Order: sequence, then structure tokens, then C-alpha cells
Amino acid sequence: MQTANIKEAVHELADKLSHAATWDEMTVRKEIEQGMADSRAGRVTPVDNILKKFGIAW
Repeated sequence: MQTANIKEAVHELADKLSHAATWDEMTVRKEIEQGMADSRAGRVTPVDNILKKFGIAW
């Protein structure tokens, strides 16, 4: 992504925020978007593997 595109994306995001938005909300949004991108790219771990790793019976 080019610098100009990043700046445009930041401005668009800022315009969509409510006036009461906090940095914590921005962090959560970023983490959700990263997780969604990972999911779309197939970078996921099956739930059964996670449960087994932590010894959780389902």
C-alpha cells in the first residue's frame, strides 16, 4: 500500500468514528479486522485442535 492510500484510509476511518470513540475501541477493531483477514487467508486453527491443546473436553 502506498503512503497516500494509507493516509486516505486513515482519514476515511476517522470520518466514520463516533465522537465518543476511544483508543481501546480502535485497538479492538484492528484486532478483529486482522483476525478476519487471517480467516479469509486460511490462517486458522481448527477448534478441536485448540480444545485438545488446552485439555478442554467438548
